[in-house]
Amino acid sequence: MPRTKYRGRRASYLENQVIRLTVLEEGGHIAEILDKRSGVNPLWTPPWNSIEPSTYYRDTCPEYGDGPDASLLSGIMGHSLCLDAFGAPSEDEIAAGIPVHGEASTASFEIHETPEGLTANASLPRAALSFGRQIEIGGATVRIVETVHNLSALGPPDCVDRACNTWVTLEPPVLERGITQFRASATRSKVFDSKFGSADYLIAGTEFEWPQAPQSGGGRADLRVLNAASISSAFSTHLMDPRREHAFFVAFAPAYELAFGYVWKQADFPWMGIWEENHSRMNQPWSGRTLARGMEFGVSPFPESRREMIERNKLFGVPTYRWLSANSHIAVEYWALARHVRTIPDVLEGPSRLL
Repeated sequence: MPRTKYRGRRASYLENQVIRLTVLEEGGHIAEILDKRSGVNPLWTPPWNSIEPSTYYRDTCPEYGDGPDASLLSGIMGHSLCLDAFGAPSEDEIAAGIPVHGEASTASFEIHETPEGLTANASLPRAALSFGRQIEIGGATVRIVETVHNLSALGPPDCVDRACNTWVTLEPPVLERGITQFRASATRSKVFDSKFGSADYLIAGTEFEWPQAPQSGGGRADLRVLNAASISSAFSTHLMDPRREHAFFVAFAPAYELAFGYVWKQADFPWMGIWEENHSRMNQPWSGRTLARGMEFGVSPFPESRREMIERNKLFGVPTYRWLSANSHIAVEYWALARHVRTIPDVLEGPSRLL
């Protein structure tokens, strides 16, 4: 399996005639799913210098800020994993060395070649978890199988809760303000409970039906089209249609006639959060330079502390986290895909056809 350097980071890659996929050794991020026909990698590469998280030290790396997310931001890229937290840790967890969104995004992964593709495995000692990922590519489709093992001997009611969210972040040139289109199997939705960033344009805590989100200045924002504002920020969560076996989202870039998206089993990941950052964050390392949209599907609807997640318990009658009992495991399977189309046709409303 080819080893490489990607933006200065240790990585491994898979490729065929259609796509190239690159995985970082530290953090396990899928940094690249390059569509060779268009030459476009839809996944986000931050505009700041990326380093191996193992080399991050607060005193010597002030360029990543001074918050609990600094170690995460030092090495984040593309498609990331939030495990076993989705959001900010508590003060006690920060003191124990838990970064924002949990251990996985800064952990060291062992990557090995298999006859079908590659595996990427990591141990998360503070969370008492192990994580494994298998990746295969065929044509323009990526198959991903992930397994989480609870290594703790604690059982119910003392077994720990688990948040597991897949944070897929897109960037230009796929993102073009007022032009990029999105489709998703979303239904009931809710805006984040409080103001999300300095340029939040949605009414906090409001429930709505996808895709018409209530704007703070009046009217509705169609979340199927990327915000056209010069500066904006927002977070909303969406219950994926429980009547469908599969859930999905697709982003369509008209300039490249490229549709890029993910398909997963709704029972595995009932929620999808949409994080929008449009040149609004001025603190380091952001410095107002980022246009990104995160499509974050998982078992939790909002980025919040573990206590808040447990106290919320359910939203729209659906659990906001998943129990993982002592010495047990959970396995999930999902797919990423790239397709060349002239418009978003009706076929994109049927995820099984995408595969």
